[in-house]
Amino acid sequence: MAGVRRMKLGSQGLEVSSQGLGCMGMSCFYGSPKPDSDMIPLIHHAINSGITFFDTSDAYGPLTNEILIAKALKGGLRERVELGTKFGSIFSDGKVHGRGDPAYVRACCEGSLKRLDIDCIDLYYQHRVDTGVPIEVTMGELKKLVEEGKIKYIGLSEASASTIRRAHAVHPITAVQLEWSLWTRDSEEEVIPTCRELGIGIVAYSPLGQGFLSSGPKLVEKLSNDDIRKLLPKFYPENVEHNKNLFERVNAMAARKGCTPSQLALAWVHHQGNDVCPIPGTTKIENLNQNIGALSVKLTKEEMAELEDIASADAVKGDRFGGMSLTWRESNTPPLSSWKGD
Repeated sequence: MAGVRRMKLGSQGLEVSSQGLGCMGMSCFYGSPKPDSDMIPLIHHAINSGITFFDTSDAYGPLTNEILIAKALKGGLRERVELGTKFGSIFSDGKVHGRGDPAYVRACCEGSLKRLDIDCIDLYYQHRVDTGVPIEVTMGELKKLVEEGKIKYIGLSEASASTIRRAHAVHPITAVQLEWSLWTRDSEEEVIPTCRELGIGIVAYSPLGQGFLSSGPKLVEKLSNDDIRKLLPKFYPENVEHNKNLFERVNAMAARKGCTPSQLALAWVHHQGNDVCPIPGTTKIENLNQNIGALSVKLTKEEMAELEDIASADAVKGDRFGGMSLTWRESNTPPLSSWKGD
């Protein structure tokens, strides 16, 4: 198995493994929560394999995923890992809303520190931008938390280019988390170039298309009734019928290269640049090993061009969240002059 190299994430000093582990699916959204007795050995295996960057959120569970990670890191493992967690993703009225008022930011940070049983969070993201609070106000409180030693680095998730610029002017942003894969490429035009201009690292979530790039239509047939993917437009039956062509072409190319379709899809993300850290999630050790194997899949310029053709604009049908969740497209906040809060 190829070694997992280290990388600088952003330009503020954070170093992480070049591939992280998204922990959401261990506790929620992709069917029933998985037992701690299975997930703790998986986390230990990841660390021993060189994966040291773990991604969680207070929204996962909610709350229980952070507690799981704390259990897994008992016994001196905290010093070997980099923890990224998030605040500000509120589910109500069937939708995800952002929140970023100062008192809430502080309370969430204190809560995550307690659940994770740590003194300082390595990378603290606003999970979804609060469109009612100027980003400068949210960042001001995060900056205070950095100064107090409660967080080391600040991140944003699903933020627009203008929001990123405004936030970065208050305190340097270390990383922006966004969905990026062969079937989700909407951030390439503006958000990713903005991050690169400002020296901000890119953390790619769902790099395997919520599993579709691993298994194709077979995945959809196996989803349980409590799996959120059943509600996502890309997984609607009529769209799966169209989107299966993308998977079939990736699968055929992977067969020629002697790797799995998920390894090929993940290698495509890795080849986007040394400032990109994908965080595929899994609950199975064999899948984790397979994902690590993607680091040794080398793609030529011709193969990258072939994948670009496979993943062209009309290759995928269906919105990302279908109105359930804010994305960077809706993440702009009011001007600072409008703020009447504390």
